[in-house]
Amino acid sequence: MCSIIGYSGSDIAAPIIVKGLKRMEYRGYDSVGVATESDNKIELKKGVGKVQQVNSTIQLDALCGKVGIGHTRWATHGNVTDVNAHPHLSNSGKIAIVHNGIIENFEELKKQLEDDGYIFKSETDSEVIVNLLQRNYEITTNVKDTIIKTISELKGRYSFVVMFEDGTLAAVRYREPLIIGIGKNNHFLSSDVLGFIEYTDDAIYIDNENFVIIDKNQIQILDFNGDTVKYEITKVSKEFADAYKGDYAHYTLKEISEQPDTVLRAGENIKNAIKTVADHIKSSNNIYITGSGTSYNAALIAKQLFLKYAKIKIETIISSELQFSSYVIEPNSTLITISQSGESADVLDAVHIAKQKNCKIISIVNSLTSSLTRESNMIIGMNCGPEIGVAATKSFTSQIIILYKILDELTKDDFNIDFNEISHSISISLDNPEKIKQIAKKLKDTSDIYVLGRGIHYPIAMEASLKLKELTYIHAEGIPGGELKHGPLALMDSNVFAIIINPDDSTYSDTMTSAREIKSRGAKIIGISDKRSDLYDYWIEIPKATNELTYPISETIPIQILSYYVALEKKTDPDYPRNLAKSVTVK
Repeated sequence: MCSIIGYSGSDIAAPIIVKGLKRMEYRGYDSVGVATESDNKIELKKGVGKVQQVNSTIQLDALCGKVGIGHTRWATHGNVTDVNAHPHLSNSGKIAIVHNGIIENFEELKKQLEDDGYIFKSETDSEVIVNLLQRNYEITTNVKDTIIKTISELKGRYSFVVMFEDGTLAAVRYREPLIIGIGKNNHFLSSDVLGFIEYTDDAIYIDNENFVIIDKNQIQILDFNGDTVKYEITKVSKEFADAYKGDYAHYTLKEISEQPDTVLRAGENIKNAIKTVADHIKSSNNIYITGSGTSYNAALIAKQLFLKYAKIKIETIISSELQFSSYVIEPNSTLITISQSGESADVLDAVHIAKQKNCKIISIVNSLTSSLTRESNMIIGMNCGPEIGVAATKSFTSQIIILYKILDELTKDDFNIDFNEISHSISISLDNPEKIKQIAKKLKDTSDIYVLGRGIHYPIAMEASLKLKELTYIHAEGIPGGELKHGPLALMDSNVFAIIINPDDSTYSDTMTSAREIKSRGAKIIGISDKRSDLYDYWIEIPKATNELTYPISETIPIQILSYYVALEKKTDPDYPRNLAKSVTVK
């Protein structure tokens, strides 16, 4: 995934673009670049590193001109190098591009262009697009026909912004996000409202298979046939303007700390949506639930909850695997999708497969203006505000709360969850992180961590191992407690740490048995429990719950805090883990 931005207006473009790129850096941070147009000439600066670092070195924001484009990259085609960084220029130097997505037939197109004498400097598929644009512009001599001809030749999924040497901007959306920001004397093109929210809260969400031309502050929106399309200007929620760290050292810590409030907001103002979803689930013969990464772990929790308490069977499918097991989807079924961004390519592909079988789509999503919401029949918003840290934290707990709310509706309040109690238990866990900080010091030099859980705690063990991998780069593995003797016990020795998810509920005794087996092999035990045990080398206490269904959230918070502080001990950046991006919009 990458962030792309374009600007055309009455102000100098480069400083505005650099600010927008800083806000969107969670979308890609391998490299950064800016190009601007001034006096019918394109100037370009780019380099490897984060926005602040590269800007300090080569002064991206010092470029002249009132029209420009910018990009932060998360590498897919080609290594992380200055040459592969965006923007890319056409051979003539008269067209520049920033691009998000993947062009599947780029090798074929590149060969055609090379046969025509075009020379390529980078390894990227993006440079193929810009040279294809040059070739087509020389044939058509106008921007509109150039775009139409170019997109007819591209295969894949993409959005891009193009700047011509006369200052005209054009942007295309095909199954990747692209939004227009409308200011008083300026226009923005961006993959995220964070790119322009500081300047305007008026936005146009471009439909799929549409493109935009901005020329002399005039805007046209057309479909891929070149026909003008109607559009609406939407007011963007001002909550996006709050995507600042404030007094926190990192976004990740800020977002962990927001959870006493976000778990309550996840239950606000969505009663009607939850009732609609619950009623539909009751009437569905076949229900599937899908997600990727953290969202898939939430789906695993839903599977257990709905079967145990509502007697409703749900089949979980990892989004990226659905294309290889689409045969399991019965026609006229229901697919529940869980996604923070609503832009993940695997999730959207899963939706497309399900819709081909006439399935209804229910989405639990944080971004209510995302591609996923447009593809859905029913939507429940997480309402947790922008999540900038790449590793999901508050969005995960909000997902669980919404699943609880749906279950509450299905069972007519039979299981009586106190959401205020959940919020309070999170606050208790956040209040005193000193013990966790000390444990983090012990973990920083370990190479292997195993996390055990049983029943509903196994998905939390999976989520714990994911957080540790993402933030600390330590190998971590979630294991069902009962599977220990079927292989994983061979890995336990004095070099290993084992985290035991072990609240005092129906799983407690069996999990303690697993802990003793691990301890006898010399491994060090970190117990996450509301009940002390001498078996633990380190004990992370969680509040005693009046309803055992609330334990999954209570267990999650210490794991998030621990992962964050181990990352600090290892001097890794918890906001921007290497090789990862917030929303995986490419396969």
